Amino acid sequence: MKIFLAGATGVVGRRLAVLLRKAGHEVAGTTRSESKLAALRAIGVVPVLVDAYDAQRLKLAVHTAHPDAIIHQLTDLPQTIDPAALPAALEANARLRIEGTRNLIDAALTNGVRRVIAQSIAFAYAPGEGPLTEDHPINPAQKGVIALEDAVLRTEGIDGIVLRYGRFYGPGTWTETPQGAAPLHVEAAAQAALLALTRGKTGIYNLAEDDGAVSSEKAKRELGFDASFRMSGQ
Repeated sequence: MKIFLAGATGVVGRRLAVLLRKAGHEVAGTTRSESKLAALRAIGVVPVLVDAYDAQRLKLAVHTAHPDAIIHQLTDLPQTIDPAALPAALEANARLRIEGTRNLIDAALTNGVRRVIAQSIAFAYAPGEGPLTEDHPINPAQKGVIALEDAVLRTEGIDGIVLRYGRFYGPGTWTETPQGAAPLHVEAAAQAALLALTRGKTGIYNLAEDDGAVSSEKAKRELGFDASFRMSGQ
C-alpha cells in the first residue's frame, strides 16, 4: 500500500515508518524540519517537507503521494518536560489536534483518500471506574481530542480509525519507564498503527498495558495488539 505518514519524524512516527517499510509499504513521510529529510530517506521513506497548518501545501503533498491511506501521528510537544512551559506546550498540541487534523481530513477528501488512522489518547476519559472501554465519554475539557476524533470519525467520505494510546514511555519519550495509569511503550504504539492499517475497522481502539485503567480487549481481539511488542530485531 501507499501510505502518507503525517508526523514521520515524531516519537511514534519514526518507528512506524520503519515498520511500514519492513512490511513492504511505500511511505511518504512528513516533517516540518529540513534537517530531518535525510533521515527519512535513509530508511526508505519519501520525505515531504510540509507544515500541517499549511492547508493548500498539504493538499498538494497528498496529491503527489497518491496514498491509499493517511496515518496521522502529528504532535507538537517538547522532547523534555519543563513544568513552567508545559501549559503552553499542551495548548499548542491541542491546536494541532484541532487545525492540523482538519487540514489532513480536507486533504484526504480533496484527493479521494478514504482511510485515515489517527493518534489520540486513552487518558482523556471522563472520570469513571476502570477498566474504561471505548464507549466511555471523553472529558469535555479535552477539546483538542474531541475535535480530532470527531473529524476522523464523523466526516462523510472518511473511513476513520482512532487509536487511543496510553501514556508513552521508552526511548525518546518523557520517561524510560512506565509512569501513571494506562502506560504504553512507544514501540508497541507504532506496531498498533501498523496493525490497524490492514486489520482495523472504522471506530476507536484503546491501546495500553493492562493496569486496570482502560481496556484494550477490543484491540487485542480485532487487531492482534500486544503491549509487549518491541522492535529489537525488526
